[in-house]
Amino acid sequence: QVQLVESGGGLVQAGGSLKLSCVASGSIFWINNMGWYRQAPGKERELVATIADRGATNYADSVKGRFTISRNNNKNTVYLQMDSLNPEDTAVYYCNADINYTVMGRGSKWGSGTQVTVSP
Repeated sequence: QVQLVESGGGLVQAGGSLKLSCVASGSIFWINNMGWYRQAPGKERELVATIADRGATNYADSVKGRFTISRNNNKNTVYLQMDSLNPEDTAVYYCNADINYTVMGRGSKWGSGTQVTVSP
């Protein structure tokens, strides 16, 4: 079994910062891409940022220059530093990981999400 657990969400004023963390645990041999997605009320889940195992990153246009994704492969952890937050960033943020399992196989896992609320 593999679990992803997010932390770091909360309430912040516009212009503020938050840092999200996501730790993967369980029968993990190696994690390929890791990423953050978000879903606002009444909207579809959308990509925020992804990072490959060797560090290549990809960002949604709406967060470029404000958010920074990083990872620690030794800790199976991915981070999302969010700066200059605005109310449009309010959403539940989900962690995703593309995992090679220790026994066999490969799969995509999701965390349960962490709420980020940005007040005007």
